[in-house]
Formats: sequence, structure tokens, C-alpha cells
Amino acid sequence: MTDTPDVTLRRAGTEDFPVVERLWLMFRHDLSGFRGELPAPDGTFRADRLHAAFRDPGWAAYLTLSGDRPAGFVFVRALDTPVRVLNAFFVVRGARRAGVGRAAVREVVARHPGRWEIPFQEANRTGARFWRRVAGELAGPEWTEERRPVPGRPDVPPDHWIGFTAGPWPLREGSGHRPAQ
Repeated sequence: MTDTPDVTLRRAGTEDFPVVERLWLMFRHDLSGFRGELPAPDGTFRADRLHAAFRDPGWAAYLTLSGDRPAGFVFVRALDTPVRVLNAFFVVRGARRAGVGRAAVREVVARHPGRWEIPFQEANRTGARFWRRVAGELAGPEWTEERRPVPGRPDVPPDHWIGFTAGPWPLREGSGHRPAQ
């Protein structure tokens, strides 16, 4: 992908937590439009997954950079199981539709080859199209999609879960991108 901006995905450390926490507020704000959630009285949103990504075993938090600027994050859980779960994914609006998200997904999957599951909400039409396209790019026709109820939330529509197996594949020097085929 030659039009991709200079995208870097790096494991987020404790020094990155304040940046990722601010990006988290933007992410939760975006999701509130699909879920009808309001922030807490202090203006924050639920942050249990944010904290888990930085402290819990089997989790990894990644910061996505475009050039030297924060452009989003990726949280992966279940790294200590046979199936990895892309738990949270965010790209700031100013970096969307520029290849930043695709580059971040390819890089994180390349770092953790094997079986993947990615949940999303169908109400997020742009996100749903993105995840289906990315699954096809990473796994060809060998990906699945199913609806699963949200645990403890019978009041919300089921999530859609994409599943595929990817990698390992050879990486281009200095990147996480799958070579053009």
C-alpha cells in the first residue's frame, strides 16, 4: 500500500497511559453515538478495559502513531489463549480513510499470528465495512462472522464477531505490512 502514511504501532508503556487515556475518551465518545451512553457525572466514560490493557496478563495496549502524532490505539486480549481478541480499536477522525487503521491492524496481527476474533457493532456501519474488508484482506475468503449476545446486556443488539487465522507471513523490512500479492 504505497499511499499509506508513516504509521508506527508500538507497545504502549506506562509513560503512554495519559495519551491513550485521552484517546480512550474520544473512542468512548464515538461509541456513545451507537450505544446511547452518556458520560459519568465527572465527564468520563467507563474505563475498565483501558486499565486492563495496561495491567492485566494476556492483554497488550498499542499506540498508533502517524508520523510523530498519536493517531489511535489497539487493545488486544487473550494473548495467553489460542484465540486472540482485538478488544478495542480506535483511529482519530483526522487519520481515518488514510490507511492508518489498516496499517495498525496488519501490524498487530503480524505481531501475534494465529486465530483472531474481532467484535463490532453493526450499527457502526463504517466500522462494520472496515472490519469485513480487513478480514478479507488478511484471510481471503477464509473468515467467518457470527452474532453473539452481549454478556449481561440483553437490552442491546448482539455484537458481530469476525474470526480468521492470519500469519505468520513475511514482513517487509521495517513494517508490519503483508507484502503485496
